[in-house]
Amino acid sequence: MPTLLLIRHAENDYLKQGRLAGRLADVHLNQNGRAQAQALADALAPRLKDAPLKAIFSSPLERAMETAAPLAAALGLEITPHPALIETDCGRWTGKTLKSLKRLRLWQIVQHKPSQFQFPGGETFGHCQSRIVTALQSLCQPCQPKDLLICFSHSDPIKLAIAHFLGMPLDNFQRLSVSPASLSLLHLNESGARLLAMNCDPAFILPLP
Repeated sequence: MPTLLLIRHAENDYLKQGRLAGRLADVHLNQNGRAQAQALADALAPRLKDAPLKAIFSSPLERAMETAAPLAAALGLEITPHPALIETDCGRWTGKTLKSLKRLRLWQIVQHKPSQFQFPGGETFGHCQSRIVTALQSLCQPCQPKDLLICFSHSDPIKLAIAHFLGMPLDNFQRLSVSPASLSLLHLNESGARLLAMNCDPAFILPLP
């Protein structure tokens, strides 16, 4: 099984304003986000030139694709959109501010018992975890042990994937942190996975294969 480099999209105005963008289309990187995406490419591309990189996959949402674009261009690779890497479906909470949501009783369930929560009109964390884990396992299946795959996604899907591969209970996944434009590195194997790095700045010297 290969190594997975999981990258969260860079900053956008919804993120800066503390709003849930969910699966909204046309949410683009802002000026700082574009700088983050370019800095990511500048830091990673030289180290990936000779790496056994097989492909770059991304959530189809614009903010993820735009984060992936500078790195893909620097490496001369295409970005393959993958629907299962998309953000959690926040349903009727889409567009709402975190400040307003934190006043709700349901927010305590989101934070402390997420396995029991479903976004109103949206999906459960369990479903989100299942779809991204299934997708990552499927992408890894044809790969060799020393291969590297890059996947651009979103905060909760990345945290849920890491929690699964490390054997963490779903109710503990909110203890993890994944910042905008951060890198997390997982090496999958038959017994599960080894977390090599998490929530790292792109300048961090990743233990790449």
